[in-house]
Amino acid sequence: MKAALISLGSTSSKWTAEAMRKYFDQVDELDIREIEVSLGSKNYGVFYKGEHLEEYDCIFGKGSFRYSALLRSITSILYDKCYMPIEQDSFSVVHDKLLTHLVLQKHDIPMPTTYLSATVNAAKAILKKVNYPIIMKFPQGTQGKGVMVADSYAGASSVLDALQSLKQPFIIQEYIETDGVDIRAIVVKGKVIAAMERKAETGEKRSNIHQGGSGEKVELDTQTKKITIETAKVLGADICAVDILSSHKGPLIIEANLSPGLQGITKATNMDIADKIAKALYLKTKEFIENKKSTKANQILEEVGIKTSKDEVKQVITNLDLRGNRLLLPEIITNITQFGEKEEVVLKAKKDHLYIKTFNIEK
Repeated sequence: MKAALISLGSTSSKWTAEAMRKYFDQVDELDIREIEVSLGSKNYGVFYKGEHLEEYDCIFGKGSFRYSALLRSITSILYDKCYMPIEQDSFSVVHDKLLTHLVLQKHDIPMPTTYLSATVNAAKAILKKVNYPIIMKFPQGTQGKGVMVADSYAGASSVLDALQSLKQPFIIQEYIETDGVDIRAIVVKGKVIAAMERKAETGEKRSNIHQGGSGEKVELDTQTKKITIETAKVLGADICAVDILSSHKGPLIIEANLSPGLQGITKATNMDIADKIAKALYLKTKEFIENKKSTKANQILEEVGIKTSKDEVKQVITNLDLRGNRLLLPEIITNITQFGEKEEVVLKAKKDHLYIKTFNIEK
């Protein structure tokens, strides 16, 4: 199988690509800055360095919020052609904190109380009715950048005055006291594969590893694990990081990350996170290919008038392909039966009849 990893070439991306090479026959590392999408023309499609992008069985697209529109466009065009672990809408939603909170709210996933303001005056009206301290941040940003803490109305108001020239909407969020500690969990294919507790440096509220925070391995309780997995699911990501606060209200989701750094959590947990991601990509790609073949086979059967209900025995009229003393099964039959090359089977034969069944010692 052939895979591609689209990224900015970070250390985490290189680790993931290297791990993928243990499972895939070929893995290409593609610089997202060299990719372009052509729309509304005869030359429609995705291009890399000016040439049509090659066909892949799996494409893992990563990148910062600055490339969310491009990643969404790439995924929109290629999503049905190969396995992609992140849905197209996810790049727009997860790279925007406001949209993330809206999705979490819709699915009743717990999070800190959050307000949005489009103007400084509207924001100051909100500031008069909230309890301090508060978190102030822009809808877009990663690695803790663009996140500020205000201890009073005067302090928050001063921050707004300073940021007024940027003409961006502001998110104002309830501050949850955790002594600068939060949890980052990596979710892969509907499972939490690793989690670490991050602690901010002294005098710093942000616990991000990129902001100097430290991390150590932690085991999530059942409720936190369930909420974390549900968060990745509703955000449309088979692979992502989810950041969580432990509070007197229970676990609260603060945000998700589609391109998390792996260095900190790999060190904290002493686990090969890149390998776990790579193996999941391989297994999901294999499943995608098998499902695609099965769908194609069913379409062919339906075109010739053969029903394709799950448990019904299917009848196909075809010529035999004899190679010496070997009989090759038609592709349509292997697609229906899902026989694999290394699978053991039981053969029962008599004149004009051949019966094949997978061998299972437990039966």
